[in-house]
Amino acid sequence: RIVERILAGVARPVADPANSIMSYTDFVWFCLSEEDKTSERALEYWFQCIDLDGDGIITLFDMEYFYEEQIHRMECLGHEPITFVNVVNQLLDMLEPWSGTVMITKDVLRRSKQQSAFFNVLFNINKLFALEGKDLRTIRQVRETPDLSDWDRFALFEYHRLSAEEEETETVESLVF
Repeated sequence: RIVERILAGVARPVADPANSIMSYTDFVWFCLSEEDKTSERALEYWFQCIDLDGDGIITLFDMEYFYEEQIHRMECLGHEPITFVNVVNQLLDMLEPWSGTVMITKDVLRRSKQQSAFFNVLFNINKLFALEGKDLRTIRQVRETPDLSDWDRFALFEYHRLSAEEEETETVESLVF
């Protein structure tokens, strides 16, 4: 469901929405928004994707629409699904938007500084599992590098991963030749 919204150009016009095609620029915008949901651009991007009727408010209906797909993914992976009611309670506790109704605005997400977790719970199964499992690597990275953004941490991790792969390839090649 989230992929359909992205490729339809809801958050940002894509090169060819009729054929569900992203350009390189579209892909870069997507990657930046996916890996650093704390930025203002990412907040705009994902908020527009989740706000189904475009009224500037994410409602329970909007959240449930996307979370249903997460439940399906959990079942396919053999995990016991986390009920929507439990997820909503956790999200509301995290965001503290309570005013008698459940209406989540960009300002509520901004003030909470929890937009990454909020969006990940709704549509990124791997990051949802990391949140639920309190991924120690992520917690350690945040503590060790509080001045870095999520994007900076992602780029640093990928740089080290690719460097290690390159060193491994060079070592194997030197042994073969």
